[in-house]
Amino acid sequence: MNRRKFLRNGSLAAAAAVTVTGTVASGLAGCSSGANNAEDKKRDSAEISAAAELGRDEFELSEITIAELQQGLQSGKYTSVKLAELYLTRISEVDQGRHDLKSVIEVNPEALMLAEQMDKERKQGKLRGPLHGIPIMIKDNIDTADKMHTTAGSIALADHVAAKDAFVVTQLRKAGALIIGKTNLSEWANFRSTRSSSGWSSRGGQTRNPYVINRSPCGSSSGSAVAVSANLCAVAVGTETDGSVIAPASFCGIVGIKPTVGLVSRSGIIPISATQDTAGPMTRTVADAAILLNAMVGVDPADSITANAKDKIAKDYTSFLDKNALKGKRIGVEQSFLRGRQEEVVTLYQKTIDQLKQLGATIIPVELVKETGALGEAEFQVLLYEFKDGLNKYLSGVKKGVKSMSELIEFNKKNADKAMPYFKQELVEMSNAKGDLKSNEYLKALATSTSARGIIDRIMQKNQLDAIVGTSYGPAHCIDWVNGDYDPGFYFCPPAAMAGYPHITVPMGDIHGLPVGLSFIASKYEEGKIIGLAYAFEQATKHRKVPRFKRSI
Repeated sequence: MNRRKFLRNGSLAAAAAVTVTGTVASGLAGCSSGANNAEDKKRDSAEISAAAELGRDEFELSEITIAELQQGLQSGKYTSVKLAELYLTRISEVDQGRHDLKSVIEVNPEALMLAEQMDKERKQGKLRGPLHGIPIMIKDNIDTADKMHTTAGSIALADHVAAKDAFVVTQLRKAGALIIGKTNLSEWANFRSTRSSSGWSSRGGQTRNPYVINRSPCGSSSGSAVAVSANLCAVAVGTETDGSVIAPASFCGIVGIKPTVGLVSRSGIIPISATQDTAGPMTRTVADAAILLNAMVGVDPADSITANAKDKIAKDYTSFLDKNALKGKRIGVEQSFLRGRQEEVVTLYQKTIDQLKQLGATIIPVELVKETGALGEAEFQVLLYEFKDGLNKYLSGVKKGVKSMSELIEFNKKNADKAMPYFKQELVEMSNAKGDLKSNEYLKALATSTSARGIIDRIMQKNQLDAIVGTSYGPAHCIDWVNGDYDPGFYFCPPAAMAGYPHITVPMGDIHGLPVGLSFIASKYEEGKIIGLAYAFEQATKHRKVPRFKRSI
């Protein structure tokens, strides 16, 4: 989740396998003072110019879509083994090598064996669907019962191997997806400290933005966003409580979907909030996001809320991919983002509104952020209570590692030099001090926070809207391990997060080479509608750009 922006709106604002990477070296990861800018820019220019006209970089699979990968597999140009080898080499050279992105926390030692199985099935005519044999990655808070670990980025769970696949992993394997690794994240999904650095974990180090290396990838699904953007895999899975899919997708120039809570099972995923948690697709195109979502959804007896979605799951989310989807639609435009302090982002947003009009949409001004802004304190209390409840339940089943939130707190204190070298664990301690979910404080906060549903529905119905749009987030800020994240403004995640409603972000342009996303949100289970709208905008504008791994701006 986006912890800094969230805390600003909550009560704390006033108060203040093979492991790919290890604990990050000491030092300040902030923006360059300019001492090496001349050398950096010369190197950047040389690397960028060779591929500038291609729209891709030198990597053979750069920007390739699921459909294109399947065409290559069907024609015999590729095998799943070959694709896995290409991506694993790319990870070694780019993520661990010359750009030190640290987006991959662990590669799957069984990746090539699994790829061989997918190739064998293909030869036998047993195709499981569009994801058959396609290399993907998942966030390191999602259980896999294999030789990879599930740690939420914490060294307190460094030896933890799940006994059972998360339900969403089971769904992905059934669909034929080839899980080649796990991605780094903001430790404990960024619900640990008031001044954390997004994308940093004690196990994986600091994930970096592929557009400008000294800039933040945001979080908490930092690694999934970077891995997709840097073409280290075809697609990836992230998780979100409040902004953890949408914000890093926006920072890293990709597409992210936060589904309606309950559309995708949460069982086997290290939790923060039973009210707001969900897994979601992170891809380079809207079409690939729809394909991945198809494979992820499903009713899970171990997650009772998914039963509510039984009759709401679309047969095929790709059926909503319509280049003309914006024609005749009524789109609510969030007005607060026209008053932001960063004039270049405001200008970009205004240009986007004009583009929506040109694509046939009727624009209706709305003030959703103003109406939901007072709910942040209640949301914060809900998360504190639910984090304690959910994490204790998860950790109770861990065989190797801490077995409760209290044990986690003590482990971090005893291993502070490695676990907490830059920021502490105030949020974990605050959560641990809370009571159970029968508390009056919790129940009152829950009712207040989830009132966002009624606010969104009322605005949608009153104005007869098909969706509401806004700037997903501002451009990426600098990485800073001393002071933590700072707010670039224009954050649109809380309303849909508190409501548990669907949210998609798609690139809408860039500011000084740093991507900025456009968000579409709607009422519950309206994923298909916003997928169609985002697709129409994407196809008309084509704002996605290949990262060039610049050192600084």
